[in-house]
Amino acid sequence: MSADGRDPGAAAPFDWNRAEPAPGERPPRPGGRLSPSGGQPSPSGSGGQLSPSGGLAAEAWRAARADGGAWLPFGRGARPVEVLDETLRDGIQGVSTVNPPRGHKIELLHAMASVGVDVVNLGMPATGPRQFDDACLLAREIVASRLPLGLTAAARTLAADVEEVARVAERTGAPIMVYAFIGSSPIRHFVEGWGPDFLARSVDEAGRAAAAAGLPFCLVAEDATRSPPDMLRTLFHAAVDAGAARLCLCDTTGHVTPPGVEALVAFARRELGALGATGIELDWHGHNDRGLGLAAALWAVASGVERVHATALGVGERTGNTCLELLVDNLGRLGARRPVPRERLAAYCAAASRALAWPVAPDHPIAGALSRRG
Repeated sequence: MSADGRDPGAAAPFDWNRAEPAPGERPPRPGGRLSPSGGQPSPSGSGGQLSPSGGLAAEAWRAARADGGAWLPFGRGARPVEVLDETLRDGIQGVSTVNPPRGHKIELLHAMASVGVDVVNLGMPATGPRQFDDACLLAREIVASRLPLGLTAAARTLAADVEEVARVAERTGAPIMVYAFIGSSPIRHFVEGWGPDFLARSVDEAGRAAAAAGLPFCLVAEDATRSPPDMLRTLFHAAVDAGAARLCLCDTTGHVTPPGVEALVAFARRELGALGATGIELDWHGHNDRGLGLAAALWAVASGVERVHATALGVGERTGNTCLELLVDNLGRLGARRPVPRERLAAYCAAASRALAWPVAPDHPIAGALSRRG
């Protein structure tokens, strides 16, 4: 026991890489995503069991091979998956990156638009005067230049943070979605002394503040890939009650493997279905600690998320985030988005390199000197 009587064993993470599907859940078929048998949501308490053999992957592969078809198709039909650029928020949190001069930020905004980025995170206005002013500057540039970029901004699940995002929206006349985040994993709850009631109250507070300002909000579940089903269920229920338009599943420590991505996305769909909230869309936000950031993001797309996050050159905390230009290039090749010419992606990398004072690696698959030479 700790000095205050808390049990350190309660901080042990859940492992979605070993989660089995709910009883009756069938692997996806070409043109679909994981769904319960017959299209009906399975009981909310049925998911998240541990499997010593990693049964999800083996079962799905056997079924796919028996059908002679693909396991997880990337075809999106009439609606491509959206890409959210986190470079100017999560990307510049890394200790090795810089907060770019404003001129470079504006240049990077235009580069984002040129490669088909759908949504940009303006930053976290509540963290200080410069961050607030820069968020206003970027929002005004997007509006004045008519850039085809949706706007989001980050906040903790605190009314004061959400109100700062609302002030940016009010000053610039730009519609902004609040991305309100809270830690969902056992280790964070152990360290902070949080319980389910605190989490539910925090989500409700953020949702009420966003609604009062007339702004849509997304609940961001930090470290969702190491969070147990019951805790995620509590957060999802609170988000639905608070009027969330989206849920973001985060692989904050770059922990998850593709089968874990698939299991977590399937669980989130089941839970939303059980709550009658099938209209809430899912985001995927991943990091690259195990070198799996790109693979996990592609798997999330194939599993059916509507929006996936990434940063230019993969910059970010520790070993970085999912690399945006590689994500966009691969999604184009797989038919999940319109292809983008590599020259534009290379120009985007160059703009990011200037803005972030971050060198492009010689072996970068798109923008590296060795790749472009060969």
